[in-house]
Amino acid sequence: MPIITACSVLALACLALSAAPRAFAGGVGDLPPEAGVLAEPASVTRPAQAPADPDVALAPRFDIDLQAPEAVRPFLLRHMDLQRFRRLEDLDSAELDRLLARAPGDLGGLLGTLGYFSPRIGIVREGNGTTPLGLVRIDVEPGPATRVASARVFFRGDIATSPAAAGQREAIEQDVLRPVGEVFTQADWEQAKTQALRRLTGERYPNGRLLNSLADIDADTREAHLYIELDSGPARRLGQIQVLGANRYDADRARRLARLAGIEPGMDYSLGVLQAAQTRLAGSDLYETALVTVEPAGDETDLPVLIQLRERRRQRLQLGLGASTDNGPRLSVEYRHRDVPGMGWQVDNRLQVERQDRLAQTVWTSPVDEKAWRRITSVRWGEQTDGLSTTTSQRLRWGRSREEARLDQSQFLQFERARTVNSVLRMTVRERSRSSLSLNQGWTWRRFDDLIFPERGQGLAVEVGLGATLESPVQPFARLNARWLTYWPIGAALPEPPPQAGQAREPERVQARGSLGRLALRLEGGAILARQQAVLPDTLLFLTGGDATVRGYGLREIGITSTTGTTDPGRYLAVASLEWQRPIGRHGQPGPWEHVLFIDGGAVANQPQDLRARWGVGSGIRYNSPVGPLQMDLAYGLKPREWRLHLRVGFAF
Repeated sequence: MPIITACSVLALACLALSAAPRAFAGGVGDLPPEAGVLAEPASVTRPAQAPADPDVALAPRFDIDLQAPEAVRPFLLRHMDLQRFRRLEDLDSAELDRLLARAPGDLGGLLGTLGYFSPRIGIVREGNGTTPLGLVRIDVEPGPATRVASARVFFRGDIATSPAAAGQREAIEQDVLRPVGEVFTQADWEQAKTQALRRLTGERYPNGRLLNSLADIDADTREAHLYIELDSGPARRLGQIQVLGANRYDADRARRLARLAGIEPGMDYSLGVLQAAQTRLAGSDLYETALVTVEPAGDETDLPVLIQLRERRRQRLQLGLGASTDNGPRLSVEYRHRDVPGMGWQVDNRLQVERQDRLAQTVWTSPVDEKAWRRITSVRWGEQTDGLSTTTSQRLRWGRSREEARLDQSQFLQFERARTVNSVLRMTVRERSRSSLSLNQGWTWRRFDDLIFPERGQGLAVEVGLGATLESPVQPFARLNARWLTYWPIGAALPEPPPQAGQAREPERVQARGSLGRLALRLEGGAILARQQAVLPDTLLFLTGGDATVRGYGLREIGITSTTGTTDPGRYLAVASLEWQRPIGRHGQPGPWEHVLFIDGGAVANQPQDLRARWGVGSGIRYNSPVGPLQMDLAYGLKPREWRLHLRVGFAF
């Protein structure tokens, strides 16, 4: 999409310094009569004859002492012509004088890119100093900055009259108006044009272009008036979907995923929909890379959609070693087949051994259907040890699930069987097998600003189950479980690091980070609604405590203390946690390290009125690594009056 360059800011600055009352960035465009002349200032360019790398060049021939406000001094030192000629071996005094004669214009042009069009520049050459040609002393007073007084955008092509593009026109106009009142800089001006063009080509008009632009500088009033003209060309629609690289997996899978992301032949072109399709394909676990583009079609209205894929291998075997403060060393073996012959389903087999838990499971998942649902069948065997009790369980699930960016859903029929044995007393009543059958529905909503390092937002997960025990007498029951997590930035809104001179500001956006960090509030509750005589599998009941629930206590250490001293699960659960996460600043800006203060509480009981919270308090350090947050907490459990170290990796909801 061509951008017509009509002049440079250097020319604009020179005109501003001249006697003329107004300066125009020249170049004539074909505009509506009321718009005047449009032109697009180009970036300041420097002569190409740069000396050798300063690290290997000779000693400087002269020194520079630049006195200027700190807001502009680094930029001038980095870009001024004098700086580039200091190390020329054959530079003599006469050539230096010629460079000094050109220096005010060079510095004025640079200052013009920052919005200073009335500078005062003094240059004096002194013979003293440690270099052969002495010292060059430069005094710069930038003068008052020029601010953007107005900004207008003109449209040509289909977008100028199309009712369907009214919202798009309004969004572009808002982007163009955003710099009004700000100091004019060349970098921000370029950013404004880029953003306007991005808005134009992102919806309906992929062939849109920037036709003309003008920055009209009034040196007397120190005002800038900005004009942009955009040509949308004809509106385009998405055509048929073509798939390249589908060798291992059926191409219809890729087409189905693209349609689920919103691509429909005949719809208006949308870059956002193409990117959403690309994200969904990449997240499907079938493809290492996925690229979704449109193919040029000359004057044709419909643009064919091209999906280019690089597929993953059908099978994967993974061995894992790990450790946690909750469960000690961990050994795992995982085998995945992404396309089981004859049925096209994916199977995941997992075997995991930890200090207190052992797990073996297989999960079979179908490809997504036209409504994004997957059918799922899973079989799981588990064994967990809590104090003197060991619970062995079997679980069979059959159902379906749907995963979206903001909402996950699951519906499944579940058979659960568990047998708990006290290793010391081996009480007969505790060795009875308990089983149940239930129908379950789950929802998970996510509204976080970032799914790896959230600063604000919230998430809610709810699961509801209705079922019955299978031992005589059969008893109905309902199981409810909900989790809620929210982040609140606290303190004044922390601005993004200010752009250096010559750099564009990012488009305005809501500042998510607070100067005092953020508060994280986590609540969890669970309940089994059933008659007192109903005997349910222990794995449906509740225990809490550990790294991710109530710190200061061991894994599943909070429950109901029986007369034999064991910790048994209960029918009701309540957990709350409040955490203050405060960044550790570096040079006035938050760094990757954070300090954490927290208080956790949890309770388990067989009756709501018997819930008695056990509290843990502590402090920790968190490091925001490329793989996610790494957190180390030292917690004090108030009930056992003991300290406990907790380690966690990653954020998940």
